[in-house]
Amino acid sequence: MKNPNKLPEKLKPLFWDTDFETLDLHKKSHYIINRIFDKGTIDAIKWARKTYHEDVIRFSLMKLRDFSLKSATFWATIYDIPFNQMTCLQEPYLKTRQQLWPH
Repeated sequence: MKNPNKLPEKLKPLFWDTDFETLDLHKKSHYIINRIFDKGTIDAIKWARKTYHEDVIRFSLMKLRDFSLKSATFWATIYDIPFNQMTCLQEPYLKTRQQLWPH
């Protein structure tokens, strides 16, 4: 019997740095959404959009800081989220990112 709180095996490559077997799709929903929407394939994103309510996805997109700038602007456009509501696109975070990774 499948564990309903476990991610599909096809997503394992996205979570190479995480204990995939213990990753609970409900308890770690924001982390999972962040990883999939930032680094996932189209199939992974389709799975996430079927699995998580749009409000949970929007909240994750707006509040998490770990999206690449390219992903953040893309998903903000898709979900019609103003850039000024995306934490990862705010000036303090952008300055920190530039200091840590000036390339």
